[in-house]
Amino acid sequence: MVATVAQVIGKVNPELYASNGKELLKKYKSADDIPAEEVEPQAAEDAGGNVAEHKIVYESYSDSLEPVYYFLLDLMDDFRLSPEKLVDNFSPTPGSTQFSEFGTKATAMQQQASKVMGDINTVLRSVLNIIYDLKEFQIRLQSYDDLHSDDDTKRKGALLSLKQVWIDKVDSQKGGSSIANMARQLGFETLYDAFKVANNIKDVERLDLNERVKRILIGKIHEFNAWLKSSEQELRKRFEIEKTYLRSQVNSLMLYSRWAKPYLRAAQQLEATPSSSPALVKAFNRTVLELTLLGKSKVKPKDAAIEGSLPEHFAKDKTLRKLKRDYYSCVLMDFTFTAVPKQTTYIGKAEVTFRAYALNQEEIDKIKKELAEDDIGDALKLIEGVTDESINQLKDDINHFLEGEIIEPEKEEEEKPVDESNPFLALVGAYGESGSKGKSKSGDEKIKPDDWNEKNYLRPLAVHNAVDTNFTLFDVYKKAHGMQSFT
Repeated sequence: MVATVAQVIGKVNPELYASNGKELLKKYKSADDIPAEEVEPQAAEDAGGNVAEHKIVYESYSDSLEPVYYFLLDLMDDFRLSPEKLVDNFSPTPGSTQFSEFGTKATAMQQQASKVMGDINTVLRSVLNIIYDLKEFQIRLQSYDDLHSDDDTKRKGALLSLKQVWIDKVDSQKGGSSIANMARQLGFETLYDAFKVANNIKDVERLDLNERVKRILIGKIHEFNAWLKSSEQELRKRFEIEKTYLRSQVNSLMLYSRWAKPYLRAAQQLEATPSSSPALVKAFNRTVLELTLLGKSKVKPKDAAIEGSLPEHFAKDKTLRKLKRDYYSCVLMDFTFTAVPKQTTYIGKAEVTFRAYALNQEEIDKIKKELAEDDIGDALKLIEGVTDESINQLKDDINHFLEGEIIEPEKEEEEKPVDESNPFLALVGAYGESGSKGKSKSGDEKIKPDDWNEKNYLRPLAVHNAVDTNFTLFDVYKKAHGMQSFT
């Protein structure tokens, strides 16, 4: 079962907007832990204790249903409610004409997305290989950096390490004439150790070796010194080329990710939403459409004080500066269309429910976050897992090699510890679990309860304005269409 917006609002503020809020809080201890599906939603109550909820039912098999939606949408604009669309779902019956049409379009989007996803996987493997190569280069270049160090110990160690690399990777290619082979099989036992000790021809001359070994050693030292100079240049050049290639591949990965998301989002939006509505009969040509609009109007305490809706002190800057957050008068409109698709329009039955709420900015933000988490489909989670999570895993390596050009590391603000030197903090519950101040179990910031001004003035005023606006919208639509009896 998918939670409605009204249920999500009831979860965010169960004390005011859930008829079973007390039971849920007793059962789950915290509003954040309440499953939205268990909420029995209710709108705000007016001064008389009546729930501000109204409903219109309109049915016509000759006129289109679309004007119902657009009339109310324009009406909310006229009331400066800045409407936002929070829900837009559809559920066609298998026997409807839309079922096959939307299925065909969704398949096309899925195929295109699948192609881009294949490209993403290819590029991601390339990024991994490049990073591993760069790490290898970096290890090799560290020896060259130490070779140029002012520290004698580092220089000697680096030179011995590079000589061993040359013996294993370069000189070994000569087969029988390599140092390792000659020392092991041809009786030149001193050649290996002499090569490690001597760095130039003068060093060779000072060693107590026979002339035959010295002649071989001079040639090997000459070859090594030539390789030492050219290999460093080539390795540094290759390192820069690989870094440039990494930058290109990371940019490509992000670009493919942006390309894939619209196709996946479109494919998801074209998928029918499961519904157990009895109006959906498999063989009938029916589609159920669900739309939800949220309109809000900000409470302006100073203007309200001048008008007399709030006490005079709310017109003073000193009082206004103490207010923690904004409050809004909100109207929620739920549309449910049980429609018959007819060429380019819909006919049938429309049900519109009007609900009034008073919400502060923190509550609105939490509601949008809850809806966004529910709205992310499996397809979008997949693309985020392939790109965003993979990039986050490699972020440190990428930033290390590209010096933060592509991805900037996220800086988490350190939580300020509670000042335990003040014993009066314990009276207000400041000493709880370490690191959990003001946060729920999920880590989200908890919504602060209303203070005295908010509880006694701002929220009641927001409720009053929301109830009036909610009824006016309902009444204007009813009178404009000559309707008489509605709830």
